[in-house]
Amino acid sequence: MTASQTFDFYFDFSSPYGYFSSELIDDLASRCNYQVTWRPYLMGVAMKLTGRRALVDIPMISDYSTRDLDRVARYHHLDFQLPSVFPVATVAACRAYYWIGDTRDWATARRFAQATYRAYFVDNLLISDPEVVASVTSQIGINTEETIEALHSDNVKQRVREETDRAISNEVFGSPFFVVDEERFWG
Repeated sequence: MTASQTFDFYFDFSSPYGYFSSELIDDLASRCNYQVTWRPYLMGVAMKLTGRRALVDIPMISDYSTRDLDRVARYHHLDFQLPSVFPVATVAACRAYYWIGDTRDWATARRFAQATYRAYFVDNLLISDPEVVASVTSQIGINTEETIEALHSDNVKQRVREETDRAISNEVFGSPFFVVDEERFWG
């Protein structure tokens, strides 16, 4: 059976719920006869537009979300730890994802996305550091020096701006965020 429809999966690499979704979404989509288009974006831009703050910066919600993250990880049998620096800027990871997809293929970009999420939420690596992002690309067979060069490319920077603008124009404001048959779902 081949998937007959697609839907968009928007996420930010600093989102723990985005991480959980990245581990589960392809299997769920396949069972429902869908394919997923993975679309990382810079959620911080949307947060500024909406006046939102990170969950860890909101009283009461911070304590609840910490417990909920552990509960969700246990329920889905996923390795997880809240990183020592959280949240972080995800510009380098987002740039690497689109560069990999545009210059190699989207399956490799997905492998990179999942490896980056695990680096952050399992191994506690600081994915805001371009050197760390380059080390993740090396795990999937991509040269670190080539990655560092690509992260500074004007074309790659523009690609991420365009994807973030696309997300916002589609009224995406969180992570994970799904657009299925023109219907929007957050969380």
